[in-house]
Amino acid sequence: MKPYQNIPIAECGEPLVAITSEIITIDPHPYMLLGAPYGDRSPFFVRQSILEKLQKSQAYLQTIRPNYQIAIFDAYRPIPVQQFMVDYSFAQLAESKGLEVNFLSEEQKNSLMGEVMKFWAIPSDDPQMPPPHSTGAAIDVTLFNSELLEVNMGSPIDEISDRSLPNYFANSVDSLEMEFHCNRQLLNEVMTHSGFVRHPNEWWHFSYGDQLWAWTSNEKIAIYGGII
Repeated sequence: MKPYQNIPIAECGEPLVAITSEIITIDPHPYMLLGAPYGDRSPFFVRQSILEKLQKSQAYLQTIRPNYQIAIFDAYRPIPVQQFMVDYSFAQLAESKGLEVNFLSEEQKNSLMGEVMKFWAIPSDDPQMPPPHSTGAAIDVTLFNSELLEVNMGSPIDEISDRSLPNYFANSVDSLEMEFHCNRQLLNEVMTHSGFVRHPNEWWHFSYGDQLWAWTSNEKIAIYGGII
């Protein structure tokens, strides 16, 4: 259990809506390419107010960095997809360390899962403890430049390492790493402009209205629960 899962939810009933065409989505969707079980669901859906906040952030970005655009990497995520990605990330992390998943000791399993769960929410179907992305209130985003190329943030989305921490490059004196930090700060500025809050461990994850948002913002109640 994560600390934000203690926050009560007063579901507001706001519907999921499709992310509109003026917001770039990264397509084909990376988790779909891996075989994640979306069924007839789309990852490019959010709650109505989340879409409106995205549009506000995009408009603000245009005022400070013309021709830059917010790009959506991931948004709504059903519970089966959350479980699939936790399992996939666990297997990938084990492989990166030269370990065979089928021959792990309990100690190794617990250690690897501890690393994975720093970045992935528990795939719980408990309505009081939904993963943030399963609420339709959380989005993973980056920036595209005027050539529609992804702006370099210093680490890829979903990387399980300390480089994913928002301020990892904050104290660097290397010119390239200082640029990475500035890019992350720009993304954070435009997203928080419309009320989103950033995940403490992930430079790319922003949300509004879910339990993580409430916990980070010292709010007493979340307004978005899980959507099955």
